[in-house]
Amino acid sequence: MSVAILDIDGTLVDTNYHHAIAWYRAFRQFDIVLPIWLIHRHIGMGGDQVVAALTDERTEDAHGDDIRAAEKTLYSQLIDEVQPMEGSRELIEQLKARGHTVVLASSAKEDEVEHYLDLLDARELADDWTTSADVESTKPAPDLVSSALQKAGASADDAVMVGDTPWDVEAALKAGVKTLTVRTGGFGVDELEEAGSLAVFESVAELCEKLDQTRLR
Repeated sequence: MSVAILDIDGTLVDTNYHHAIAWYRAFRQFDIVLPIWLIHRHIGMGGDQVVAALTDERTEDAHGDDIRAAEKTLYSQLIDEVQPMEGSRELIEQLKARGHTVVLASSAKEDEVEHYLDLLDARELADDWTTSADVESTKPAPDLVSSALQKAGASADDAVMVGDTPWDVEAALKAGVKTLTVRTGGFGVDELEEAGSLAVFESVAELCEKLDQTRLR
């Protein structure tokens, strides 16, 4: 495989629980109190779909945009606490050394992606990356993965995605791309395998150690 599509949020950088807290607080601003564990189960799904998925279409129609705006503001207060996952930059380095084209994939706003690129010191290392501007529909729709393929100038058969949630796997499969997953998003091995992941690793660091056992060898 010549192209590695690396999910950023929750895979390369430790964001999932920060987002869960930000969504919890955003919903509370509209007198909607949801269990954080339930919110976490939806992290990885695109923000444009989270409100309806966690509540209903009526809430989405009445408050969806405002809840999303509140979540962004609340998350911005937490983003400085976000750290790269152990082994994230090493993974990019290894993939580049093995001759792969590396595209970093995110549907986050450009300012957030820029922040993560700085955290990973990946601007000169990765071949390209995506932001929300590159997608019309977010995960589990395939737009993000399809956009990454376009940036790499590659076909689905020539790529592997690395992600951390069932939503990543579903989006990749819809685009015809196989997926390796890490458990850094907080999902179980069984959940990731049932979604269609080729293999599940406890961490990015473990994936680095076992690259020779994967399609990215």
